[in-house]
Amino acid sequence: MFGLILAAVSSAFGEVSDTIGKKTVQSRLESYYTFGFLNLFFGSVFLGLYAVWSGNFFFSMASLPFFLPRLALEIIQAHVSVIAIVRADRSDFSFIKMLTIPLLLVVDMISGYAISPLQILGIVLILGTAFTLYSIENYKTKAFWLILFTAVNAVATISLYKYDISHFNSVTAEQGIVSVVLTLYFFFLATFKARENPLSFIRHPARILQSTSSGLSGVVASFAYAFAPAVIVTTALRAFAVLFSIISGRFYFQEKRFFAKALLFLIITAGLILLIPLEAGRGRVEFTKLMSLYAGDSTHHGQISQ
Repeated sequence: MFGLILAAVSSAFGEVSDTIGKKTVQSRLESYYTFGFLNLFFGSVFLGLYAVWSGNFFFSMASLPFFLPRLALEIIQAHVSVIAIVRADRSDFSFIKMLTIPLLLVVDMISGYAISPLQILGIVLILGTAFTLYSIENYKTKAFWLILFTAVNAVATISLYKYDISHFNSVTAEQGIVSVVLTLYFFFLATFKARENPLSFIRHPARILQSTSSGLSGVVASFAYAFAPAVIVTTALRAFAVLFSIISGRFYFQEKRFFAKALLFLIITAGLILLIPLEAGRGRVEFTKLMSLYAGDSTHHGQISQ
């Protein structure tokens, strides 16, 4: 039970961060790039402190043929994600991002893992929910193609990440380097393209809340895995992310079709629950832990998509 509570808290922190960032960019109080920087900054700091504390930092040069393509895709993922978060309805973003999970299962199935009939039903429910949402909005979902890109691209970044930490690098090294590079990427874009000093925003109370919420989201999610099975935590993170995005979309951004989206939330949660038998062996545990990095969206790498 405590693990599920932590999963809910993690998702709530992630939603607070994205809601503040979306609102401030729409109000022209900060650029997309500063938004990306703030969502990454404290997550990178927390990850760096953990690397120093644990002493578990190993990076193999042999991983470069896989690491460099992943890094390039992560930069694209992060850039597109911050734009999609701002332009899309909050609930739509979370619903469509869910497509990453069934797509990863398809990759696993191609790789030789057995998929049960219940899991196939879960995949169908998730895909059907995303399509239904798209159709009830008359195929005019805001930033639909941007969100779809992040859902599909996450399959590649997660797969490369999984391969790297399985064969070459420690998690802290692999994820720490990516997180620092992405933070610097947004810092330089904010500084030289948007003509903003992103560090100055950290002194503002709302921006402190935005940045620390993003970082704490990843930290709390990591602790959740100590109190519940990985597959349960991952399912809860995804489901709570959709739930909180529906709530913030309705009561903060005045988004429409609240009751229809609430019903779709129940269906997509059922689909996630049907995927729970996925955890059968060490490989399944690795998969579900990887998914925790992408429980909200690809701008949280401490969580960033992931």
